[in-house]
Amino acid sequence: MRMLTQIRFTLIETSHPGNIGGAARAMKCMDLPSLTLVNPKYFPHPDATSRATGAEDLLKRASVVRDIEQAIDDSVFVVGTTSRARSIEWPVVEPKTAAQRIIKESRQGPVSVLFGRERSGLTNREVDLCHLLVRIPTSQRYASLNLASAVQIMAYELFLTANPTTLVTEEHDKADSESMSRFYRHLEETLYDLDFIKVTPPTKLMRKLVRLFNRAQPSVEEINIMRGILSAAQNKR
Repeated sequence: MRMLTQIRFTLIETSHPGNIGGAARAMKCMDLPSLTLVNPKYFPHPDATSRATGAEDLLKRASVVRDIEQAIDDSVFVVGTTSRARSIEWPVVEPKTAAQRIIKESRQGPVSVLFGRERSGLTNREVDLCHLLVRIPTSQRYASLNLASAVQIMAYELFLTANPTTLVTEEHDKADSESMSRFYRHLEETLYDLDFIKVTPPTKLMRKLVRLFNRAQPSVEEINIMRGILSAAQNKR
């Protein structure tokens, strides 16, 4: 999709080459083809290649630049990822909201999403270059999210926003009230035939079974399968 090709993930001064490979793999899974590396400590590197696993083409196409200004020079919108509060108030949103804004801005031109250093994140100067900051919610007890994991989360939200119909819940025809009533009568009859029911009428047991199947909301096909099983049990009896 054209909007995703306009989005550039930019990793700044990455220390561990494996994180570069992991980020490339995460991006490839979510159709994000543009990776920029700002002054990486080690690149190219065998660890980056081994962690990429199928996304080596992203590494080969990756743009390696000397500073952040060069990385974002043609961007119409810049988003920074951050895990810590800043002394100066800044617009900070969670990933889903950020993805919606990024997709919108990408219609106007290239958008850069910045990921800072593994240990220290983005500097204040780099934050000042951003139009928006995004923070991935984490546990207050341990908020240190791996760089490649952060890339995966942002890539996922962008992919889902750009492809809203990707996840389609399978629909099935629910069994109607009459079908369920016939099933319950068949179930009770079978339980009698199997000598499972010891009291008459089996009000308490049947009420529990009705609640069980009502929670499940079975489909027409599923009820037919269940009744087939009941009939087989009766025949076997």
